[in-house]
Amino acid sequence: MYKNKITSLRNKNILTKQELASILNIDRTTYSHYENEDDIIPLKHLITITDYFNVSIDYIFNFTKNKNYANQKHSYNIKNSSTRLKEFRKEHKLTQTKLGEILNCSYGTIAGYESGRYIIATPFLYDICKKYKISADYLLGKIDEPKYLK
Repeated sequence: MYKNKITSLRNKNILTKQELASILNIDRTTYSHYENEDDIIPLKHLITITDYFNVSIDYIFNFTKNKNYANQKHSYNIKNSSTRLKEFRKEHKLTQTKLGEILNCSYGTIAGYESGRYIIATPFLYDICKKYKISADYLLGKIDEPKYLK
């Protein structure tokens, strides 16, 4: 999902795993598990990494070869994200239950994302974006355009 891009960015910027872990305020071992995809990196850490390296989440997910967007914001707004997820779901005529089935989670989880109670989980974001070719950066409110990827 993101292993090669994060490793490549870290190496190109001559950072050790310990240095990047310090930027994320986590233990090096935890970071290593994220980079190796032994554990899934939480979205908050993924956003910190993309902001630090000035790249898009779409680039990290390998959805685009462009490293960043001209209009890319370095802030994440959970309210904007929850609204965009709900709009996306309705645009595709999906109920919370149906989207939950697609993502293998409960409708309550989807409701929690849409209400802004909590941030969407990285694998769910990845799966939605990959299946529907929608920009992760758009869904998270980090860009306004493009909404859909080619």
